[in-house]
Amino acid sequence: MAFEDNLYCDFSGSATKAVAGKDILLAIFNSTGDKLLAVAGQQGLTINRSKDSIEVTSKDTKGGWKAKIGGMKEWSIDNDGLYVADDESHKTLGKAFEDDEFVCLKVINQKTKEAMFGGLAIVSDYSLEAPFDDAMTYSISLEGNGPLVDLSNQEGSLMPGESEAPAGA
Repeated sequence: MAFEDNLYCDFSGSATKAVAGKDILLAIFNSTGDKLLAVAGQQGLTINRSKDSIEVTSKDTKGGWKAKIGGMKEWSIDNDGLYVADDESHKTLGKAFEDDEFVCLKVINQKTKEAMFGGLAIVSDYSLEAPFDDAMTYSISLEGNGPLVDLSNQEGSLMPGESEAPAGA
């Protein structure tokens, strides 16, 4: 067995399989959909997934406990970081906000070069903060339109900075 039979270097533990948050990036496609752009300056990323619960309790529900079933699902992404005004990603997000356009987004692991999630979203909040004694920052909320697709077993291999090959190439 390798590593001297894992005597002191045991790579089977869960800590060695943990994912560092710094490796996870939010990226968006440009307006033509042929180039994936990492959102510049990002520091925080939260993927929110929730579903409604529908109460189905009746008088004959056993034990006096409420009964519920799953309802409609929704997702959103909150992202924040240093504002890079002249970056194409922020120009694209700003235009999408102003024009009420959808953005096609993708969450990727930049270390392993693997796609994690993708979906269509509307920019519901795009705030900028410019404090006197700190760097200018942005905060953005993207609300999903349709499913947040799990790309871990899909063919979504395009990474930020890459462009799709033209059709027929």
